[in-house]
Amino acid sequence: MEKKGGQVASTWDESRRVAPVVRLQEEDEPIEIGAIEAQVNFFERELIRKHRTIVISEEVSARLTRRLIPPIFWLDAEGNQPIRVLINTPGGSADDGFAIFDALRALRSPVWTIAVGIAASAGTIILLAAPKERRLALPNARLLIHQPAGYTRGPAKDVEITAQEIVKLRERANKLISDECKRPIAQVQIDTQRDFWMSAEEAVTYGLVGKVVKGLSDIKG
Repeated sequence: MEKKGGQVASTWDESRRVAPVVRLQEEDEPIEIGAIEAQVNFFERELIRKHRTIVISEEVSARLTRRLIPPIFWLDAEGNQPIRVLINTPGGSADDGFAIFDALRALRSPVWTIAVGIAASAGTIILLAAPKERRLALPNARLLIHQPAGYTRGPAKDVEITAQEIVKLRERANKLISDECKRPIAQVQIDTQRDFWMSAEEAVTYGLVGKVVKGLSDIKG
């Protein structure tokens, strides 16, 4: 490692599949954002390939769906060992949340979902893709359920149609929470009328997760 003082930058030869080589960056040298992003992508690929671990750490969106679903099915085709999905997201598109949920449910491999940081809104939908005994939370995780929001503009009839679709989406999300958490649907409807925050331990009581773990080594199977 070369020491020059200043900020840290990272470079590596990815074609040789070696770990990044870290060097210190000159104070007046611009930070290479592309290199930082490439470093993150390198470790994400290594987690997927070597440890069958997917990390969600961004808003739930069509971009995330495009990035996530192909490696999920690739892992399933490679073998039937467990797949771990770490979830840290403020939420986002409910439709994309359900798309990822359906993809995880379609796998032959057992899936573990782990809330780390924040698992909110559409992130909670993804969390529920695993059965309760394989839904976990790290100690400082926070979880949120609420009703999906939507916005539209245009002719009054189109606004009415969109509003009906949002209601259907809310009913589908509430039913999923009710089924997976073994809670009466009437209670879930009340709970999701406004933001309903839970700590990791509260999420266990509610049924969103099966238990709180201190580390991934606590995962058996």
